[in-house]
Amino acid sequence: MITFYKTFISGQEEKNISEVISKNDFSDRSFFSDKCSEWLVKETHSKRALLTGSCTQALEMSAVLADIKPGDEVIMPSFTFVSTANAFVLAGAKIIFVDIRPDTLNINESLIERAITKKTKAIVVMHYAGLACEMDVICSIAKKHHLLVIEDAALGLGAAYKKQALGSIGNFGCYSFHYTKSVHCLQGGAIMINRASDIDRAETVREKGTNRIQFLKGEVNKYTWIDKGSNYILSELSAAFLYAQLEQSEKVIKKRKTIWSEYYSQLKQLQKAGRIELPVIPDYCTHNASVFYIKVKNQIVRNKLIDHLKKKKIQTAFHYVPLHSSFAGLKFGKFHGEDKYTTKESSRLLRLPLFFDLSNDQVSYICESISAFYK
Repeated sequence: MITFYKTFISGQEEKNISEVISKNDFSDRSFFSDKCSEWLVKETHSKRALLTGSCTQALEMSAVLADIKPGDEVIMPSFTFVSTANAFVLAGAKIIFVDIRPDTLNINESLIERAITKKTKAIVVMHYAGLACEMDVICSIAKKHHLLVIEDAALGLGAAYKKQALGSIGNFGCYSFHYTKSVHCLQGGAIMINRASDIDRAETVREKGTNRIQFLKGEVNKYTWIDKGSNYILSELSAAFLYAQLEQSEKVIKKRKTIWSEYYSQLKQLQKAGRIELPVIPDYCTHNASVFYIKVKNQIVRNKLIDHLKKKKIQTAFHYVPLHSSFAGLKFGKFHGEDKYTTKESSRLLRLPLFFDLSNDQVSYICESISAFYK
């Protein structure tokens, strides 16, 4: 069986965790937590990186930092993970979904401005498959209307928009280190703070709304509750695991891009024949091979292809079911304008296995099996 994914382990994780245990220092401001934060800041050029228990927590933090209140509206794509919307619903916002582009499957930047009202507080983008949204246009719209920009870069570590790291462009960026991601700590995330003026409050929100960080720095003689917040802190054991992964991230992404390119090369004849569509990489994108997908004619064909590949012992997966079609999506949000591509594209997308240990022979077998389906 060729599984859909296989979790990457570098070999250094156990040594790092053993080091934490031997030191008996489990503080969230210990060695590996600090090393991960420093690594993320260095690689992305963000002002501050704060590790969180998940990307969901990072998004929830961004909602607090954006001062989202009941009655506010937040614009985002419907083709995204539930956490992208739920983080802002928890703060009381109404979600305004807009359509996606058919090429990148990202939010259609040309539709954002017409969805803005007096209640709009923020634009939340999701960089699908590590492909950047058109951030110059989106940030320009946000500046014009005095809105915040929040990046759901759950799939974006190691990817860039015009050489600027995803997650470092908007006001806040959110990464996922879930075990299904290229670089992970089984469960974890990070929020990237891109304005120096937001750092102190971000640290307060992450520390359950207290000024504990200022206390540890000696800036106050005791710490107390001063703002909204929760326990959004990643454990030092998880940070130790994550740092081993971060150190290998360049190697991991390079290998994944090799596999991605092999898929593309072997499947391009099917695209030329009009059987499938392959991913599009705009010139402004530096992708990270987070996902390799194909798009087939429709959902019926996709279901038949999934069954065919399953018989060949190949696991595949589709991706997000549009949020605006869900019970909660209908309750907490609305779709602005025409759903021209969101439902259509999501219903014909099929993700193929992609992980560090996937061999060339396995890639060839998968591609041959897809070709056989069309023959």
